Amino acid sequence: MVSQSSLRSLVLLVLCAGMTACAGAPVQEMSNARQAIKAAREAAGPSTSAPASLIEAETLLNRAESNLQKRAYKQARRDAIAARGKAAEALSSTRTADDRNGAS
Repeated sequence: MVSQSSLRSLVLLVLCAGMTACAGAPVQEMSNARQAIKAAREAAGPSTSAPASLIEAETLLNRAESNLQKRAYKQARRDAIAARGKAAEALSSTRTADDRNGAS
């Protein structure tokens, strides 16, 4: 049978591991945001002005990068996730506009 102290130690270890994982740099989130922004930028094309949501996405990504340098990982993660969402919104609006204009 597992003793009380062993069980407490195990729970403490799991909690510490979980907190460490949350506190790490948001590498994947930053990558996802960059890729989403790139896709939205390519879909918008050079001849059209960028949708407002794409500009917001780029602003959020810049803020995330600044927070990353400051080791403010929690805020960097939030900004990167928000940037990805805004980029997806921009991509969707670009595709909708293309559909309305008959482009493929």
